[in-house]
Amino acid sequence: MSRKKVGTPTLEQIEAELKKEQHKHSFGRVMRSTIYALLVVAAVAIITAVMFFPVLRINGTSMTETLWEGDIVVALNGSSYKTGEVIAFYYNNTILVKRVIATAGEWVNIDEEGNVYVNDKLLDEPYVTDKAFGNCDIKLPYQVPEGKIFVMGDHRETSIDSRNTAIGCVSEELRVGKIFLRVWPLEEFGFVK
Repeated sequence: MSRKKVGTPTLEQIEAELKKEQHKHSFGRVMRSTIYALLVVAAVAIITAVMFFPVLRINGTSMTETLWEGDIVVALNGSSYKTGEVIAFYYNNTILVKRVIATAGEWVNIDEEGNVYVNDKLLDEPYVTDKAFGNCDIKLPYQVPEGKIFVMGDHRETSIDSRNTAIGCVSEELRVGKIFLRVWPLEEFGFVK
């Protein structure tokens, strides 16, 4: 058997091989760091979306003309809500979207035509197109309990809301957040009023 004689590599060959190995090692390190950075950014984005800016899809018609079925909106987590703001909250493992009418301690009254009064003052509701007494089984006037808020849908005739004991007033631990931005459909993109 004959053996091939292998020559000693030249300095240039050794340097070229060393550069190739350094490049492989450097490329691997950059790829790992890029992947780790992308994973961290994705995790932060998911945590932020879930905890601070939940994204929700509107189902049902209780908020028409303000929000339509299929709209995608962004909520802002918070603990302070004012009359007129649109909020999302949990009810039986479902998220509902309604408008804040009154807060803790305030008195709510609704007449037969569907006019809403808070502390004996007629509520200005430009967002409601068709007023209705709706599905109301609470005794009016009604005082909102401590730590809760009274909500109603903008489509008063079909909305089941705080006027009905099935839903009632919304307690703090059930609130998802204030709906502040519609992101879909794109032609309707903008702040929710």
